[in-house]
Amino acid sequence: METQTQFFRDTWAEINLDHLYENVMNIRTHIPGDVKVFAVVKANAYGHGDVQTALTALSAGAHGLAVAFLDEAISLRKAGITAPIHVLGATRPKDVRIASELDISLTTFHREWLVEAEKQLSEGDRLNLHIKCDTGMGRIGVRTTEELKGIEKYIQAHSQFELEGIFTHFATADELNDDYLDQQLARFEHMLDQLDSLPAYIHSSNSAATLRKTNTLFNAVRVGIAMYGLTPSPEMKPELPFPLKEVFSLHSRLIHTKELSAGEKVSYGATYETVEAEWIGTIPIGYADGWLRKLQGQDVIVNEKRVPIVGRVCMDQCMIRLPEFLEIGTHVTLIGKQGEEAITMDEIAGKLDTINYEVPCMISTRVPRIYIRNGEPSEVSNKLLSSGIHRQEENNHQINE
Repeated sequence: METQTQFFRDTWAEINLDHLYENVMNIRTHIPGDVKVFAVVKANAYGHGDVQTALTALSAGAHGLAVAFLDEAISLRKAGITAPIHVLGATRPKDVRIASELDISLTTFHREWLVEAEKQLSEGDRLNLHIKCDTGMGRIGVRTTEELKGIEKYIQAHSQFELEGIFTHFATADELNDDYLDQQLARFEHMLDQLDSLPAYIHSSNSAATLRKTNTLFNAVRVGIAMYGLTPSPEMKPELPFPLKEVFSLHSRLIHTKELSAGEKVSYGATYETVEAEWIGTIPIGYADGWLRKLQGQDVIVNEKRVPIVGRVCMDQCMIRLPEFLEIGTHVTLIGKQGEEAITMDEIAGKLDTINYEVPCMISTRVPRIYIRNGEPSEVSNKLLSSGIHRQEENNHQINE
């Protein structure tokens, strides 16, 4: 497919919203109908684009959205999204007023936080809260029933607060050994038993638990990585209840080709030397785009053939060894499919000795995102960091519904 672009470089990411829609629909079908799905769109939707991803997930049956920080929630509200939004991470007490005004649900795990937050709210204000329980992740959350009861009683005594939810997070849900998960689940269920009454949302399942565990679903789940078509861990792949379709692909084009003689060097440090006459191509992507130096030697796909990156990856460019002379403008796929060849997110993660979650997140904001809907490009978007808040560029068109 020839993509018409509104940007001025030959490198871009394609976000296939058709795949995302199908992933969410399959997840929605996989779990009981009364269990609500919160689509996790933190970190600019894991690098995919928060607004476009959120709209697609909601249209596919997600009930609400989850983000990491208040800034991310505000950005979604400013884009016109009215669905429930829950901030999973910590928020400063002095900032709760804007969350109340925009109907954004916050997380609490300290009674002292509630005392300070109350000072920022007027009598008629209302702030929805989810209590985070640390059942074994060791990150944030209440650890004892005494802490939990103290928070519940404080919320009950102050009309500005509404206990909307309670949740925990599993540390090992993507592992097939469930011993530690079962311990966490038992601790969470014990905490639930201590409450005077249960709130509207009870959620513990991330993508891994949602896909493979039925006893952790409660009445809401938080789906992140699976929504983007990525398996939470390699060992889970044989256990998937349905195929996941990758949403993110990365592309470039040749901007220069040259024939080098045997014994010539390529890139910084002269780490690559031709052993015979070779065609070398240059593509405009480098470590400033999140295509890291460690990817030297990684294959890309050109004309449906795998070819290697040669020499060190530069800040803005890298070089590849071509099988023959190829025209400037030839399509290069770094992540994704060409014909029968495919380079997956997992392959890149393996080369970088990391997890697939990290790969789309590290592709920088200067790489434009093209959104594919109904098989066609529907929008070009770049995310800019402005005053600490990711804002959608004003001249971007809204996604086609």
